[in-house]
Amino acid sequence: MSKNLVIIPTYNEIENIDKMIRTVFSLPRAFEILIVDDGSPDGTAAHVKLLQNEFSGKLHIEERKGKLGLGTAYIHGFKWALKNNYDFIFEMDCDFSHNPNDLVRLLEACENGADVAVGSRYCKNGKVSNWPLGRILMSYFASVYVRMVLWLPVKDTTAGFKCYRKKVLETIPLDEVRFMGYAFQIEMKYRAYKLKFKIVEVPILFTDRVLGVSKMSTKIFKEAFLGVIQMRFGI
Repeated sequence: MSKNLVIIPTYNEIENIDKMIRTVFSLPRAFEILIVDDGSPDGTAAHVKLLQNEFSGKLHIEERKGKLGLGTAYIHGFKWALKNNYDFIFEMDCDFSHNPNDLVRLLEACENGADVAVGSRYCKNGKVSNWPLGRILMSYFASVYVRMVLWLPVKDTTAGFKCYRKKVLETIPLDEVRFMGYAFQIEMKYRAYKLKFKIVEVPILFTDRVLGVSKMSTKIFKEAFLGVIQMRFGI
C-alpha cells in the first residue's frame, strides 16, 4: 500500500483547519497530513497539536517562524516528505477551495501512469464557483499567457492542487526553485515538463473560500507575470 502525504500550508486558518483534517481522514483512501504553519497568531498550530492526540501517527506539523511564503512552505514539506519516504505527495489549500474528496481522483491518476496530476479548473469539465467574472478572466488568461510563453501543455498552469510521484520531487532540484507565489506553481509544472515527466489534468470544481482571508496580492500576481519570462530563458 502506498504512503500518501497531503501537505497543507497554513497561516491563520483556525476557521477551516479542524474540518479540513477530519474530512481528509474520512476519505476511502489512506492519507497522512503535514501542516506547515508559518507562525499563525490565531492558534492554528496549537489546534493541530491538540488534534495530534486524536490522529496519532498520521497528523504531522512543522512550525516556522514568520510568514515565509507559499513556495518555501511547500519546499519545506517536500523535503520532509522525501526524508520520510512517502510515495505520493500532494499540495492542497486549507480553505476548501480545493475539495478534499478530489484527493482520491488525483491519487488514482498517478497510480494510472501520471507523474504529476493537476486538479484543473480549465481542462474539459473543470469549473470555478463563487468567483466574480473579472477574477475568472484574469486567472484564465494568465494561464493562456503562461502556455504561450513557456509552451507548457497544461491548461491550468497556476493550479495549486496537485499530486506528485516521489521520483518527480527527487529529480527536481528543490533548492533551485526560485519563486514563491503563483509563480511557484507555474515553475514546478514547468520543471516537471522540462524533465519529461507526464503531467495529467484532472477536472475539478474550484470554489472560492468562504471562511478566512485570501492570501492573494498584487505582488504575487506581478511575480508570476514577470517570473514566466525569467523561466523561459533561465530554466
